[in-house]
Amino acid sequence: MRRDQLEHAIRTACQIIGRPEVIVVGSQSILGTFREEELPAQATMSVEIDILPIADDNDETVRLADLIEGVAGEFSPFEELHGFSIDGVDADTCALPEGWRDRLVKVQNANTAAPAGEPRFTGWCLDKEDLCVAKLCAFREKDRNFVAGLVDAGLVERAVIATRLSTVADVYRDRADRALMWLDSSHP
Repeated sequence: MRRDQLEHAIRTACQIIGRPEVIVVGSQSILGTFREEELPAQATMSVEIDILPIADDNDETVRLADLIEGVAGEFSPFEELHGFSIDGVDADTCALPEGWRDRLVKVQNANTAAPAGEPRFTGWCLDKEDLCVAKLCAFREKDRNFVAGLVDAGLVERAVIATRLSTVADVYRDRADRALMWLDSSHP
């Protein structure tokens, strides 16, 4: 995945749902902070971009996420044409630490503008350590490899990830504890 593809996904998702901004919560949100050439291969392997629509309530978020998924999701003509898909997700998709919304990284430039140049759409990408928290709470092998690649490359701070893991909602406590044990044993 490349930064220009992230920007294309932001623009497309905003156009699909008729909103000026969205939040990128999946692994490709790392492209809001780093260019693909700065990242280890494990960080750019995914060919899907997880988009969380911004709405007043979760029912509306789910409706908008389904709309994104239906137009640009896996096996869609959009994916066939562009080589990546856009997955609409809701607020329950990932475990995030306290304060994550205050640390979002703004992506807005000429590539996020509508074809006529206006309006400029905005993608809010997860902070790099907040993204690692979400990935470690999911704890799939690909998520652990993603985080390990970033830690090994010195692009994220292990101590910050550990501190933020302790602030996820109680419903994710078991996942966060497992992630902390892995982080301590794999990357002391």
